Amino acid sequence: MNYQIIYHSPIGKLKLVSDGEYLIELHFGKHTDEAEPAVEAGQEKVKPFPEVIRQLDEYFEGRRTEFDVPIRFIGTPFQVRAWEALKTIPFGETISYKEEARRVGSVARAVGLANGQNPVPIIVPCHRVIGADGSLVGFGGGLDLKRALLSFEATVRDFGPQPFAPLKSRSKAQTSSAA
Repeated sequence: MNYQIIYHSPIGKLKLVSDGEYLIELHFGKHTDEAEPAVEAGQEKVKPFPEVIRQLDEYFEGRRTEFDVPIRFIGTPFQVRAWEALKTIPFGETISYKEEARRVGSVARAVGLANGQNPVPIIVPCHRVIGADGSLVGFGGGLDLKRALLSFEATVRDFGPQPFAPLKSRSKAQTSSAA
C-alpha cells in the first residue's frame, strides 16, 4: 500500500509518496495539482514522512546539504545506477551529463533519459546536472525551477558567479506552451 502527503515547500507543493517504509516518489508542480490526493488523517506519521519533512525543512532553511532518508528506487538497473550517481554530486556543485555518463559507464543521452525519470528529485539531486557547455537543460520541474534550486544552493554556500549559463529569453508563446 502507498501513502501520500503534500509538503508545502518554498518552491511550491511537493507530493511525497511512501510505501510505508521508504520514500518512493516526490513530485512537484503540475503533478501535485492534477489530482490532489485525499490525505487521510495520520498519513503524515507514516514512515519515512516525518524524517523526509524534517530534512526538507532543513534543506530549504539552508542547514542541510545532504539527505539521508530511506529511498526505494523502482526502475531498471541502469536507471538505479544513474540515480545513485546523482546522490554523489555535492551540494552547490554541478556536473555535466557527459561527466555523469562517464561515471556510470554510459553515454550522456542515456543518462539524461534516466535522470528524466528520477522518482525523487531534489533529494536525489538531478537538478545538479547541466549541459557540457554550462547550459541548463532537462529538468522535470522546468528550467526556472532548476535555476532556482541551483541559485539557492550557490547562495547558501556563498559561491560567487554561478557555473551555469543564463536561460535564453523565451517569447510569451513559448513560455505558455511549455507550462
